[in-house]
Amino acid sequence: MKHPLESLMTVAGILLLAFLSCLLLPAPSLGLVLAQKLVAIFHLMDLNQFYTLLFCLWFLLLGVLEYLLLRFIWRRWFSLAD
Repeated sequence: MKHPLESLMTVAGILLLAFLSCLLLPAPSLGLVLAQKLVAIFHLMDLNQFYTLLFCLWFLLLGVLEYLLLRFIWRRWFSLAD
């Protein structure tokens, strides 16, 4: 039987790993011309808003990847459940 809070722990783990990614991993940096073009495409107010959204999405993506990788490693080699 699965634990009733497993889905909540999944989301919490992804967010925690995203916050750790903010501290440990480099963020993407775009050139000024490309950044201004993307601001125009997405109808954003300025570059600050664009980079805030970009960094949030980047770190959440890294958090999801780290979570999935750690979950795979845990279930493959360290889990005692069959």
